Formats: sequence, C-alpha cells, structure tokens
Amino acid sequence: MRSAQEIHAEIMRLTEEYHAAAHGPKPFEPGKTKVPYAGRVYGPEDVKQGVDSMLLFWLTSGPYGNKFEAALKAYFGSAAALMVNSGSSANLLMVATLCSKQVKNRLEPGDEVITPAVTFPTTLAPLIQHGLVPVFVDCKPGEYDLDATQLEGAIGPRTRAIFAPHTVGIPCDMDVVMDVAKRRNLIVLEDGCDALGGQWDGKLIGTFGAMSSISFYPAHHITMGEGGMVIVNQLALKRTALSIRDWGRDCWCEPGVSDTCGMRFGWKLGELPQGYDHKYIYSNIGYNLKVTDMQAAIGCAQFEKLPAFIAARRENAAYYLRELAPWQDHVVLPTVPAKANPSWFCFPITLKSHVRRNAFVQWLEDAKIETRLVFGGNILKQPGYKDIPHRVHGSLDGTDTIMNQTLFIGVYPGLTPAMRQHVVERIGAFFKTQL
Repeated sequence: MRSAQEIHAEIMRLTEEYHAAAHGPKPFEPGKTKVPYAGRVYGPEDVKQGVDSMLLFWLTSGPYGNKFEAALKAYFGSAAALMVNSGSSANLLMVATLCSKQVKNRLEPGDEVITPAVTFPTTLAPLIQHGLVPVFVDCKPGEYDLDATQLEGAIGPRTRAIFAPHTVGIPCDMDVVMDVAKRRNLIVLEDGCDALGGQWDGKLIGTFGAMSSISFYPAHHITMGEGGMVIVNQLALKRTALSIRDWGRDCWCEPGVSDTCGMRFGWKLGELPQGYDHKYIYSNIGYNLKVTDMQAAIGCAQFEKLPAFIAARRENAAYYLRELAPWQDHVVLPTVPAKANPSWFCFPITLKSHVRRNAFVQWLEDAKIETRLVFGGNILKQPGYKDIPHRVHGSLDGTDTIMNQTLFIGVYPGLTPAMRQHVVERIGAFFKTQL
C-alpha cells in the first residue's frame, strides 16, 4: 500500500493536470464572448491548496486561517487581522465592536456617524442595526467618495464617528478625514472592501482608521469565494472584536485549545457562579462570523498574487483613462487625487446629461460587455432604506447624478488586451453612431 505522502503527491499532480484540462484559457470572440465586470482569477496553485486543505480535513478555521490572518496582519502592520465570512460581516463586526460595553467611550444609540449617501448597503446597515444615526454627505461624479470638504459642516452635537468607504478603489482624501477626526475627536472607520492595496500619500488604505474592512468576494481583488477581514489598528479593540466574531464569548482560546488563560475554572464574571467554565462565558452580544479553513487555504494562495493583480487593475484603468479621453464631451472619467494611488475595483463612467444611460448600458450589454451601477446610488431612494432615521448635510445633487447617470465596467486581472480593445471600440461606436 502506498503511503499517505505518496498518495498526496499524486493527488496534487492530478489536480494540476485537471486544472489545465478544465480551467484553461478560452478564445475570445468580440461580441460573442462575455467581457465580465469582475471574476475569479486563479491558477493550479489555488486549486491545489484548496484540495490540500480538504485532505487535511480540518474544516473549521485552523492552520490556513492562522496563516492568512498573519499574512494580512503583516501586510498592514496592524494590531490584528480577524478573518470573517464576508466584507459585510467585517463592517458589522467593526460597528458592533465600537458599540460594545467593553470599549471605552463606546458609541451609544442615537450617536451620529458621517458617511456618504452613495454607498453599498452593508456599509450602512450596521449603523442602523445598532441604533446609530447616519449623517449623509454628498459625493461628486468622477470622485465617488464622500466629499471631504463637507465633513466639518456635517458635525453636530452627537456626531461621534466617520465611516469612510474608498468607493470603486479610489482613496478618500484621508488628509482631510483624519484632520477633521483628530480636531473634533471623532472615530474613523474605513470600508476598504473596494480598495485592497490602494494608497494615500504612500500609506496603505486601511491603516488610517481604528479599523478597516476587506472583502474577498469573487468581484474583489483576491477571493476565497465568500470571506472578509477586519484590520484592527488599535490594540485595545482586538479582544472585543474577537469576542463578537466568536459568539460573544469571553474566552480567547483557539479552536481545540483549552485554558490559554490558565484559569479556565477560576473566573467570576457577571452573575455567574464562581468558576463557571470560561469557554462558556459571554461578555458581548456576538455572532458566529468565522470561515472554514478551506476558504482560508484559497485566500493564502490568492494573497501571493495580490501585487500582480493590483498592477493589472492599474494598467487596465490607465488604458481606459487614455483611450476614452476623446469622448469627454459625453462622459466624466474618474478623477484621481494627486496623493492617491488607487487599487481599482472597477472603472466608473458618468454620462453627461444628454446621454441616456439605459441606452448606453444596453448598447454595451448587447455586445456582451457587462456593466454594473455604483452600488445603491442614493441609498435613501432604496425601498429598504427610505424611512431610516438619518440626517442629511447639504444637498445630494452629486449623489443623484451618480444614481441616474453612472455605471461601471471591469478592470479585473482577467481582462485581455482584446477584451479592452473591444470595450473601447464599442463605446466609441455608440458616441459616433447613436448620438
């Protein structure tokens, strides 16, 4: 009988052979082959690592989970990196942590959080779920982030925090955000789900605020299917965030480990009897937001590709900025601040008022070019959010323009030069023949 090691080596060899046969590149035919707005980009090493995890059969987060968290912690130079089951859960965990009774000067129901009106729903949802009041500021077409010049005026007596998404991968003006936050004693959270690897003034997005979120959904920079991460920059928040992620428990032992604290049966917390098992003491209202080790294994493999993925996204965005420049009588192309080095999620295009978005979108979709809108548009127009408690500072004119006239196309690393050329030619044909 062959040894387990010999069988493992054979499975790995066959996995690589299978990947070549089943997942190899396909020819591109303009107008017939889809040009995706996003998608998974993976090689045999990603599949092999996923298979290896299955053969280990750890299932719950374990060796690969620890490795992935350590890699992200080192990448950001953060106090902690906590893996969760989605970028949405990462946002929920950050807000829940700031509302915990364990946190000094915690956020209380009725406290205000400044955030943009152009947003993804699950950036906003945790604020509502915790009784916080969002204060909406406008976004400018071409920029898409919160208008940082509006921050100072948006502050009221109960304003406690700024929740800043780096929408479509273009960093917010973090000079202004952090200056206002420091002077007005506000907490900063970053939603970095669109912007992994982006920089402001040479500093990584996700390292400015108290915490930041990342998404590993297939549309994002790297993927493990479903998954996310909370980057914790303030060490004092780590234990509470870990507790809320893991059911709200007070214990911080790794799965399968007991008595890390050396007094498992020696605690006296709450109104529980002396010596109640620390593994079953809950100091927070929490969730189970963890992931499997199989997902983490794929995340580890994907993380090795992150620099190349970011470079490809930047190259694709630069191509569109250059090739679509002749059509600026009809479109507003994205604006990149001087201090920003985006890690592009997508390429947003705002059509000028004389161009009908529905016609433009249909023109692209008919040519198999996928499009999407910038998330929720004006979130207050969405049926699930139109009656939420909130405050608006100033007008939302830019937000409404983005809702009505903006779409985006893909810049993900799976695009080929032929795909990009097809997109540019199709857009050019619209403005030449349809207007």
